[in-house]
Amino acid sequence: MAGAEFFSGGGLGHAGDVPLVPRVLGREQVVSRLLALEARGELDAEHVRLVASSVGVSRRTVRRWLQAGREGRTGPVQRERFRITDELHGRLVAWCGNAAAVHRDLVAEAARVRVEGNQVPDVPSLATLHRAIRLDLNPGQRAALAGGEPARRRHDVHLRRPRLWRNACWEADHKHVPVEVLLDGELVFPWVTWFIDCATEVIPGAAITPHQPSRDAVLAALRIALVRDEDSTGPYGPIGGLPSLVRIDRGADFLSATVSDALGHFAVPVQDLPAYRPDLKGSIENLNRCAERMRFASMPRYTHAPSMRLRPGARPGRVDEAAALPFAEFVRLLLEWITWWNTEHTSQALDGRTPLEAWRADPTPVEDVDRCLLHRFTLADDGRIRTLTASGVRFNKRYYVGEWMHGEAEVGCKVRIRFIPHHDHEIEVFEAASGKYLGPAHPCDEATDTQRRAHRRRKAAEKRRLARAMSAAAEQTRTRYAAVTEVKPPRRLGSLSAAEADRAADSERLGDAAELALPDLIPPAAPPDHWRTPASLRAKCRPAPPGDGSGISQEGEDR
Repeated sequence: MAGAEFFSGGGLGHAGDVPLVPRVLGREQVVSRLLALEARGELDAEHVRLVASSVGVSRRTVRRWLQAGREGRTGPVQRERFRITDELHGRLVAWCGNAAAVHRDLVAEAARVRVEGNQVPDVPSLATLHRAIRLDLNPGQRAALAGGEPARRRHDVHLRRPRLWRNACWEADHKHVPVEVLLDGELVFPWVTWFIDCATEVIPGAAITPHQPSRDAVLAALRIALVRDEDSTGPYGPIGGLPSLVRIDRGADFLSATVSDALGHFAVPVQDLPAYRPDLKGSIENLNRCAERMRFASMPRYTHAPSMRLRPGARPGRVDEAAALPFAEFVRLLLEWITWWNTEHTSQALDGRTPLEAWRADPTPVEDVDRCLLHRFTLADDGRIRTLTASGVRFNKRYYVGEWMHGEAEVGCKVRIRFIPHHDHEIEVFEAASGKYLGPAHPCDEATDTQRRAHRRRKAAEKRRLARAMSAAAEQTRTRYAAVTEVKPPRRLGSLSAAEADRAADSERLGDAAELALPDLIPPAAPPDHWRTPASLRAKCRPAPPGDGSGISQEGEDR
């Protein structure tokens, strides 16, 4: 720092050849203040004592600073030494940081110049070259000489993203598992594709493949991550829903149109980060590191385990041939670890809570996804419209059929298909015009016995239904006659006789009259003579029968 007193750190070369550590901060300001007081004639011994006491140096040192300020020197006198130039830096990069090899090149070049009779350049000693490398190159540059840019980035200081709310942002990545597992008699390295919520550190979904993953693994993990199940006891449970943002790296599988379309249908933007910048997605990178240290390192045939160094002259023994985990067992152990991470693992960043507790404590509403839409939009679509024929739907030079095609779909209708990339054992068929889901379809030449039986049952059911309909139609249209034994016209069976027809007509006529009858068609009877009835009402009523109302007394009338 300019204007500061420096002293040697000791242990590496002479004073002035090692990193100088600032001893007094703001020396320029202190000296400027003292010089200003001296110019006005106000500087005295008390000022010198006060400055020396405040900065922790002697008064003699303060006077020495004043003398240097009068001479125009505000900093320490730098000693001339050998320094690393751009040319030397390039040679060090070419030799991957091998200073001895660079020194040999300098010596050989000086000898060649001496033979040619030209001026011989000064060649520093190897120790001087080492000292210049320590002084002129920072730790990141020195690490980059041997390890390149990845080694230099390990010395960088990174910022932290602000912690938001649940489902505000997800991060996704592939993790190459350094564990050999057994699959079909061969040892393979599995891969895991997973998502993590940046706010609560929960894992909403993951997919494991025995080979390098592609779009199908991303879509499989995405389907699991978007679906929530409050009553589930699996590794994910109520975790999931639609995120507001998904961060990924520039992997070709994550940047594929299939993944972008699947998230685009739900209006979820995808932020593709610059390449070789793992610090920009620190949550998923931390999950990868924790998974390797907490789980993968304890599995058999972990390839990053430290090896035993043999003593000189010892013969190497047999490699540990521990039984490799079957792929299914590896998947079970990994899913158990995901359950432990979500429900039992505590984090200091979450104030000692588990990720699931942090998820439940967040009051942010979760937007769920319709399972039908999820099943539709998280599959790949090649954009072509196909025709349903008697042989099924043609896709990838093969015909696919489904039992729902018998009677449900019309031969010749236009359909579109969706499929899981690299999985040709089954496709999903939709109507091209309305987008209605019709059903799954499988290759017609690879149908299982169960699928063939389902096809036969569906065909038989359609045949029986048509036979019943045709039989009912024949019963309604066919006319049957009774057998005759003499010369006369045959009588039609099921016809009515004349008497039956008359009775039916009468019942219908009486029924119609009852329906047409009105409640006031017959006027009410006239009240008794001893009732006090208005004349207008008495004229509208029919005469009362004899004896009607005789039981009513005069007292009742008066009352």
